[in-house]
Amino acid sequence: MGDVTTAGAVAEATARRSYGKLVAFLAARTRDVAAAEDALAAAFEAALRDWPMSGVPANPEAWLMTVAKRQLIDAARRHRTRDAAVPDLLLLTDLSTDDDAPRIIPDDRLLLMFACAHPAIEAGVRAPLILQTVLGFDAETIASAFLVAPATMGQRLVRAKAKIKQAGIPFRLPDHDDLPQRLASVLDAIYASFTEGWSDPAGTEARRGNLADEGIWLGHLVSMLMPDEPETLGLLALMLHAQARRIARRDAQGGYVPLHEQDPTQWDDALIDDAEMMLLRAGRMGRIGRFQLEAAVQSAHVVRRRTGRADWAAIAQLYDALLALTGSPVVAINRAVAIAETRGAAAGLVALDEIAGDPRLADYQPYWAARAGLLARLPDVAQADSAYQRAIGLEVDPAVRRFLQDRRDALHAR
Repeated sequence: MGDVTTAGAVAEATARRSYGKLVAFLAARTRDVAAAEDALAAAFEAALRDWPMSGVPANPEAWLMTVAKRQLIDAARRHRTRDAAVPDLLLLTDLSTDDDAPRIIPDDRLLLMFACAHPAIEAGVRAPLILQTVLGFDAETIASAFLVAPATMGQRLVRAKAKIKQAGIPFRLPDHDDLPQRLASVLDAIYASFTEGWSDPAGTEARRGNLADEGIWLGHLVSMLMPDEPETLGLLALMLHAQARRIARRDAQGGYVPLHEQDPTQWDDALIDDAEMMLLRAGRMGRIGRFQLEAAVQSAHVVRRRTGRADWAAIAQLYDALLALTGSPVVAINRAVAIAETRGAAAGLVALDEIAGDPRLADYQPYWAARAGLLARLPDVAQADSAYQRAIGLEVDPAVRRFLQDRRDALHAR
């Protein structure tokens, strides 16, 4: 006999650790991502029902895989004639039906990632599709990361999964010549996964689990697959720079500490050195891209270890290049902050006003926080207060919310 608490904890841990691995294994054999997700969801439901009574199995992954496989076989039998179902059934015969058989399930996530980045799939949904299928993100979280309405993102994901099935997209690594055209979507998804985990430095949200470490691991995996692609090294450098500062983002009381107020002695020198080495290697390849530029921005920040001040002039120039390359409103916000550091708050606010009409920023907390900070420096108390109020209402992290409220209170006290 088991118990509900233990069974639930094991199921949750297995989902965080192995969801993408299990979906990738099933989808690689059926070429039906939606069906693989449905079957795995049913398997987890069965686990929560059965494990409290029968006990947690020695190999939870294998137990879930067996149940999910049976779900797929049953679905194939229900919805197709016997002859039409044969291909799908044969794809699943490499899995034993013996629940107690200890077995290692291959990790096919990289195959699924590159399948989701196939040219037949709409470019704008490739990275979100990877996030949902490989990393188990829900449509609402993905929509927030890509500044899209959740309903719109959900519809795009459903269509993309149907496309994989209809087009018979193979679950294998593309030919060497085809890898580069799919790389950008894969790197975008890895970075979005990393930032989702990194934004919870206190580790209080179980659903985010070890996504930051997972993102770095996947980045290393892709860099080994494509060692001559500088953007893979640029992404790794960017993630390592961020990870090096993770502990410094909270003080002893759990309060949020912005980058420019962090204690550089708390940064991880070994990770920073690794990041700098990778960025240098990427630069020698002579093909500059988005992630290399973003990593270079972080490199210009960590100069403060030696000089006591970030190289804001270099940061502003790098954001100029990034904005020209990407047109991203997120980059534009950071560029405005850098301009304020080099040319004053008024100049920074002018740069921020240039994107004020972008509808994607109406509910984007960093925009309002940056606006509030620049207005407070002018000082324009009334407008700064309004912007702080908007930023506080949009922030979900209690520590960051307290930080913004403290800045708002200091504005009035001053």
